[in-house]
Amino acid sequence: MVDRKAFHTLSYGVYIVAAQTDELRAGCVVNTFQQVTSSPAQVSVAVNKDNATADVIKKAGRFTAAVLDETATMELIGRFGFKTSTEIDKFADTAFATDAAGQPYVTEHACAWASVRVDHTIDMGTHWVFLGEAEEAGVLSKEPPMTYAFYRQVKGGKTPPKASSYDATEAQAAPAPAPAAPAAGTSKWECQICGYVVEVEGDELPADFTCPVCGAGPDQFTRIA
Repeated sequence: MVDRKAFHTLSYGVYIVAAQTDELRAGCVVNTFQQVTSSPAQVSVAVNKDNATADVIKKAGRFTAAVLDETATMELIGRFGFKTSTEIDKFADTAFATDAAGQPYVTEHACAWASVRVDHTIDMGTHWVFLGEAEEAGVLSKEPPMTYAFYRQVKGGKTPPKASSYDATEAQAAPAPAPAAPAAGTSKWECQICGYVVEVEGDELPADFTCPVCGAGPDQFTRIA
């Protein structure tokens, strides 16, 4: 028997991994980037095969990882975590730089970064695990790195279905926290895709409203207050 709650005790960070080929520049949010050895500095990351980023990393043979800090906005996380690189250029409205190999890495709300050459790719069924050596790395700020617990408990973020730690059973069963009472004449709505909460005038969301985090329409929102 595997009690999935045991995995809830594991500590994670929040990262944006990215890669680029001649055809596509892609990036996504992960919590699986980690150091494997210190000398040489080898790291690994698991990326869902359904993510466009996974295919780009395989073709490029490289990837970058940006360590998000606690100032990272839900809009930034939503852009890279709940949207696809085949439909939008996630870097168009994001501060980024490139490594010596021309690979992009996010600098916005990131406290560190690394550039990795992929040496091994392991097929894990739903995910590819990329292992390689960090050829470049640097510190970007003194802000504390964001933990996954901080993202969930302080930011109120949800786990994307493609994430390694996604638990459909938990997502369905977890009780929602009691929302704060809205101001008089307003109502509060929660996006059922990414967890974004918005307060609007009146009792209905505008028909043309879209979630600023994941792009969901009003039919994907539930009134919570």
